[in-house]
Amino acid sequence: MNYYNEIKDVLVKNEIYKKVKDYSKNKSDLNSYFEVGRLIVEAQGGEARAKYGNKLIKEYSEKLTKELGKGYSYRSLVLMRNYYIKFKNLQAVPAQLSWSHICELLNIKNINELNYYIYITKMQNLSYRELHYRIKSNEYERIGNQMELETPKINTLIKNPILIKVKNKNDKLTEYVLHQSILENMEDFLKELGIGFTFLGSEVKIKMGDRYNYIDFLLFNYKYNCFVVIELKITELKAEYIGQITKYIGYVDKHIKESFHEKTVGVIICKKNNEFIMEYCTNLSIFTTTYLVEETNI
Repeated sequence: MNYYNEIKDVLVKNEIYKKVKDYSKNKSDLNSYFEVGRLIVEAQGGEARAKYGNKLIKEYSEKLTKELGKGYSYRSLVLMRNYYIKFKNLQAVPAQLSWSHICELLNIKNINELNYYIYITKMQNLSYRELHYRIKSNEYERIGNQMELETPKINTLIKNPILIKVKNKNDKLTEYVLHQSILENMEDFLKELGIGFTFLGSEVKIKMGDRYNYIDFLLFNYKYNCFVVIELKITELKAEYIGQITKYIGYVDKHIKESFHEKTVGVIICKKNNEFIMEYCTNLSIFTTTYLVEETNI
């Protein structure tokens, strides 16, 4: 079998297909590059040898570049080979993933981590640049290894720590400054929290008895059909914070939520967690996470 001719034929057909049917060129690219990867592995004598590579890819690259033009460098063919090796045992690649997405994913070794980034790219329709940022910020490590993609719970999608963007991370951070920074970068904040969060209000005024209180942030999660109360603290988690957010959750459940909504969830974002306090928290709707600050690029 002449593997070079087979590979060349696949790539030529892909180029022709993309010119005729531009709307589906991404799918054609992925199918073609996967097939090229398979042929390269086979030409190298199997996956065990393919992992180490050899002069064959360089030879193919030089010939393809000479005959078909740019786009088939040694690195490009290595990526196609790695694409086949990495994805051959996975389910069909979601339509939201482009070749640029695939290239971002190829360095991930942990299969659960790989599945996580494929999942969030599909659910949040991430661009490859957004995916690059998520991977670079170690989002999977911050969300933990206990996320079950089949039946995720709302707390499994909240990262720990979450990244909050500020103008200057060397400035003294008060709760007010941190609060304002979140408001100025609300879209990034919602993405950090996880999937399905929408912003409803800041410093939401509620009356409890003869006193007025203010909920730092009131959100709604359309994926889990529930309101989410966010309390922001710049200190270590304290027992009184649990009592405070419990009252806010009760207020929202009684005065804001409708019968078709799920029970309200509370999230305390604090500088440092205290597992001893959470151990004795009996309200399963309360979650905690910590934060780190990150300077904006503006």
